[in-house]
Amino acid sequence: MELLADLAGGFAVVLTIENLLFCFAGVAMGTFIGVLPGLGAMLGIALLLPVTYYLTPEAAIIMLAGIYYGGEYGGSIAAILINVPGTPSSAVATIDGHAMTKQGRAAVALFVSAVASFAAGSVGIVLMMLFSPLIADFALSFGSVEYFAVLLLGLVGAASVGRASVIKSQLAVILGVLFGTVGTDVSTGVQRFTFGFPEFITGISLVALAMGIFGFAEIVSSTEGSAGAQGKARIRLRDMLPARGEIRASFAPFRRGTALGALLGALPGTGPTIASFMAYSLEKRVARDPTRFGDGAIEGLVAPESANNAAAQTAFIPTLTLGIPGTATMALILGALIIQGIQPGPRLMGENEELFWALIASFWIGNLFLLVLNIPLVGLWVRLVRIPYRFLFPSIVCLISLGVYSIELNIFGVFVVVGTGIVGYAMRVSGIPAAPFLMGFILGPPMEENLRRALMLARGDFTVFVTSPISAICVALAAVALAWPVASWSYHKLKYRARAT
Repeated sequence: MELLADLAGGFAVVLTIENLLFCFAGVAMGTFIGVLPGLGAMLGIALLLPVTYYLTPEAAIIMLAGIYYGGEYGGSIAAILINVPGTPSSAVATIDGHAMTKQGRAAVALFVSAVASFAAGSVGIVLMMLFSPLIADFALSFGSVEYFAVLLLGLVGAASVGRASVIKSQLAVILGVLFGTVGTDVSTGVQRFTFGFPEFITGISLVALAMGIFGFAEIVSSTEGSAGAQGKARIRLRDMLPARGEIRASFAPFRRGTALGALLGALPGTGPTIASFMAYSLEKRVARDPTRFGDGAIEGLVAPESANNAAAQTAFIPTLTLGIPGTATMALILGALIIQGIQPGPRLMGENEELFWALIASFWIGNLFLLVLNIPLVGLWVRLVRIPYRFLFPSIVCLISLGVYSIELNIFGVFVVVGTGIVGYAMRVSGIPAAPFLMGFILGPPMEENLRRALMLARGDFTVFVTSPISAICVALAAVALAWPVASWSYHKLKYRARAT
């Protein structure tokens, strides 16, 4: 009863004209900013951060939070329609989401994405309400050993993202890890593979690399054909609904994706991007027919979208209850709270209880706004793919360049987009998938950092990775995942020889 009373108090704060307007403005701006390739929620929050000086703490955090999870959904719209992820976390939606668009089912893909995002976000909010202190304590129990083991498992699983052979997928992961080593070594301060460019000291920008590998490469590939995708001029509700079999097939991926996203979102340093990739990898591992993935499998869209939005909600748990931002975007929101004189941490729920529950209530209202806002706009978004690509791609190039330039106000980022775009196009021609490459780039640096930190604390003893139960389980699963393709190939070869004899 106390929980319901606290939540009712939060709704009493949010359900004012002023706060409702800021909530709607946040999710609307987040959605439209997320749709624009290269921009994303982080830029929107950074641009509007000075505005929070003139707002109440409740209005400021409600608006910025709305931009954040609105941007996570908006990024998937561009990924599904034009194969250019609006945000790095929506990159995995390009695999099966865009395949559905090519099949003339863009409306279905957008509708499924909206519903999965809303449902998973709702589950994430419930978990925040019920288990914030518990999840925060669990996140604190993760040390370098556990983080390395989880990231290792994710890196091994990344080889199953995409339709290419295991060897090509593993090659893509290795290439991604190599690109991730560019920059300054966090342990020694030595510059690695910067080739004399001072812009590489901090590493390659994730946004620039994602826009190059997916966006620029897609543009170069698509200019070979100038026709736009075909679609209905008018979209009705029944055109958005998936088949009954697809609905039944979506329940299990939704549960797994939501659970995985909620867990990874609560771990500092992971967030929606890692959650969405790992959810897709998990679904492909457990699927009866993994060859369907990449051809518009509904599970390949539901699972990562659920994980993405569940993680976007639970990412607030370490930020609010521990004062530890899990992502760069969360760091900006943390800064907004500090600007307002509010110190996130274990005392937040006691000293600023009204703000905490107002934020929880705004999540419910914001997610409802997202659903109400985006389902009627499905027809508008679908009309975009009917535009001939020769007219569409110049606008995409401009938006990508503007978005990447605006992050650091440096033209070098645009050159990085072009360079990585050439690499991405070469990978397409060679049949090397881009999604495992991006996964290796994201997971490689934190995995290396936690490996070295764990070994330093253990004085070089590698057995430390099997003494922790969580680490031991993850390492064992990673070993099985690596050995399984070899064992399967050997079994089928022996079986073929036995039949031949």
